[in-house]
Amino acid sequence: MKVIDLRSDTVTLPTPEMREAINNAELGDDVFGEDPTVNKLEAMAAEQLGKEAALLVSSGTQGNLVSVLSHCQRGDEVILGDQCHTYRYEAGAVSAFGGIHTFAVPTMERGGLDPTDLEEAIRSDDPHFPHTALICIENTHNLSGGTALSPEEIGPMAEVAQRHDLPMHLDGARIFNASVALGLDVEEVVRPFSSVTFCLSKGLSCPVGSVICGSEEFIYKARRIRKALGGSMRQAGIIAAAGVVALETMVDRLAEDHVNARFLAEGLAEIPGLQVDLERVQTNMVMVNVQREFPDGIVGPMDARGIKFLDRGRGRLRLVTHYGIDEADIQQTVEAFRAVMN
Repeated sequence: MKVIDLRSDTVTLPTPEMREAINNAELGDDVFGEDPTVNKLEAMAAEQLGKEAALLVSSGTQGNLVSVLSHCQRGDEVILGDQCHTYRYEAGAVSAFGGIHTFAVPTMERGGLDPTDLEEAIRSDDPHFPHTALICIENTHNLSGGTALSPEEIGPMAEVAQRHDLPMHLDGARIFNASVALGLDVEEVVRPFSSVTFCLSKGLSCPVGSVICGSEEFIYKARRIRKALGGSMRQAGIIAAAGVVALETMVDRLAEDHVNARFLAEGLAEIPGLQVDLERVQTNMVMVNVQREFPDGIVGPMDARGIKFLDRGRGRLRLVTHYGIDEADIQQTVEAFRAVMN
C-alpha cells in the first residue's frame, strides 16, 4: 500500500536533478569562503530576493535565531505574533541563547499583526522597559493555514517599523509559496524587510538547509553568529548543490502544490462532518475541523488506509501538499476520508 504523507512539505525527497547535482558538486571549505557551490547559491538567493548578500544555514530555526541575534543585543526586545513559528515552535531559542525578551501581540486571522498593536508594543525610552529592537513577521503563516500576506497587508506594519526606525525580519520559510500564490516576484514581497530567512527543505524539496538574506553588513554579523552557534560547515556545497537546482527549477512548480491543495480542500469540504475554510487555502496547506467525535481518534483509521497528516488536537487537522503528491493521491485521500467519516 502506498503511503500518502501529507504531514508537512518537509517530508519531500530531493529530485533526480538534485541528486545528480549533489553527486557532481564542486566543493571547497566554506568556513574559508572557498566552496564555489555555496558561494553560487548565496549569490543566487541574494539576487532573487533583492538583497545584498546571503548566508547558508542548516535550518529555518537556525536562520531565524541567527537573524534575531544579529539584530538584537542581550536585554533587547523583539515584537512578534503570538501564533508565529519563532514564538511557538523554536524552543524559546532567542531567549535561551540571546537573552532577548519577546513581546507577543495577537495574530490576526490571516497571520498579520495589527499596526495599532505594534505601535502600542513599542517601548518608550524608560529604564523600566527593555529596548525594542526588532519586529518579526511570518509569511506564509503556518498556523493561519498557509496564508500569503500581500505587500498591501505588510505595508501598514512596515510603516510602523519605519516610523520608529526599527528593522523587520521575515520568517519566510515558505516565502516562495507566497510569491507564487500572489503572482508577484519574491523581491517585491520581501522588499520592506531588513532580513529574510527562507527554507530550501520545504516546498523547494531540498534535503536540508535554509538561507538568510540581508545587507552585506548584516550578513557579515550573521556569519559570526552562525559560527558561534556551531553552524559553520565545511564542504557545504553538498547541501548547496540541491539549493541551486531548487532556485532554478522548483519555484514555479509550487503552483502545482497550490492546485492540489485547492482540489483537496474542495473535496474534503463536501464530506459531511468536515469543515474547511476555503478562503484560507491560498498555498499548500489545508486546515480541517472534524465536526464529530471519534472514540479512538481519526488518525488511526486514516493511517490504516495509508494517509498521514497532522492532528493538532480538538478535532483540528493539517494536511500539506508538496513535491511527490499528485492528483491521484489527492483523490485517494478524499475517498479515504469519506469512507472513515461514513
